[in-house]
Amino acid sequence: MNLEFYLIGIGAILFISIFSSKLSTKFGIPLLLIFLILGMLMGSEGILGIEFDNPQTAQIIGTIALLFILYDGGLSTNYSHIKPILLEGSLLATFGVLITALAIAFCAHLFLDFTLLESFLLGAIVSSTDAAAVFSILRAKKLALKNNIGNVLELESGSNDPMAIFLTLTILNLIGIQNWEEFSFWMLAWEFILQFALGIGLGFLFGILFPKICHFAKISHANLYALLSVAWLLLMYGFTSSIGGNGFLCIYIAGILIHRSDFPFKQNVLDFHDTLAWMMQIIVFLVLGLLVFPSELFNEAIPALILTFLLIFFARPLGVFLSLIKSRYNFKEKCFISWVGLRGAVPIVLATYPYLEGLQKSHQIFNIVFFMVFISVFIQGMTLSPLANKLKIIEE
Repeated sequence: MNLEFYLIGIGAILFISIFSSKLSTKFGIPLLLIFLILGMLMGSEGILGIEFDNPQTAQIIGTIALLFILYDGGLSTNYSHIKPILLEGSLLATFGVLITALAIAFCAHLFLDFTLLESFLLGAIVSSTDAAAVFSILRAKKLALKNNIGNVLELESGSNDPMAIFLTLTILNLIGIQNWEEFSFWMLAWEFILQFALGIGLGFLFGILFPKICHFAKISHANLYALLSVAWLLLMYGFTSSIGGNGFLCIYIAGILIHRSDFPFKQNVLDFHDTLAWMMQIIVFLVLGLLVFPSELFNEAIPALILTFLLIFFARPLGVFLSLIKSRYNFKEKCFISWVGLRGAVPIVLATYPYLEGLQKSHQIFNIVFFMVFISVFIQGMTLSPLANKLKIIEE
């Protein structure tokens, strides 16, 4: 096939994906759900019949996309808005993720033929809420929520992926251990502290440095500041990850601090990253939709539905209520925070990791996770506005 036909196909897919936003506005269907469906329709069992069965490529694309999505999440976060709820958001992003992972692990061990570590792996993969899903749905619906609830949800979803990624990679390493005498809990605890300390510390450093560099550079072409920001993003993530820090946490914190400062053509940079983040959302969900074989999902439909139900009504609320046990939020507000536990790209990307480790049940885990994400976005994403109105937590 000629290059021209590939370009026509890619352009048509992006064109359709962008105009599908009208469906989201008119019928309240989450955009991310539309992108997933389009990906499946383009796949080997869909209309276009595109053959794609490469988890490693999907993981690379997903990781790169997440960098831009999380960075944009930080850049669009106003520090003055999240300052009053830093404690609540941080607890949800760490302790809440751990509790959710443990609760789903317990449920998976009961309903699936999984070992304890395999169950914990599944729990870790689906433990974090998705920044792309939460950002896009809350902002698209323009919900003015009381008591800073919207800011809590955005801070949590933007900062809880590092915890889920750490848990997933740690459990995969534990599954691969041949000699348990070599295992050290203290080494594991030190790795956790090191990752998060470096991620937070370097996030502050990079976030403070970038505006100063922009002032110093005095570049004559305004649009080059946006490219400078992209270069800075790649440097931040690459350097932090290479020395053992959590790169995802670093770029999110840096984004928040960069938003606080003034520098030349700041609005151009913010608008550019917002557009880029949307493109990355479309690409990653289309690719992840391509990766799945719809016919195989039915084999895992019953256990996936059971686990999704338990995630929505048991594991997520347990994590939220325990994390916010001494917070200012009342019962109705905690219920709504629990309901905005949308899963998205991160769990599906993490579900490709077991493939690369050669885990025996990697295919089953991927299909269950994909099914859980699909149902989560469909049910929770479409009911946010009605539930917020029902609970009377929208500002008058």
